[in-house]
Amino acid sequence: MSTDKQGTRILARTFFNQLRASGYTPMQIIGMATELLDLVTEDLKGVDKGVVQPTDARQDFRQEA
Repeated sequence: MSTDKQGTRILARTFFNQLRASGYTPMQIIGMATELLDLVTEDLKGVDKGVVQPTDARQDFRQEA
């Protein structure tokens, strides 16, 4: 597993554990994950249409894929 993917996995696990420790239910976390995916989808649609986004993080992610 590459360092980038391992870092992403660690970040996701840490985020999940913090949400659970804060009292979020699994269904609330699924809802949050769904919202995040929707935001990423909309961001990528903007990229495809040539819309300039304020962050370069998206470009780093696309290079990993």
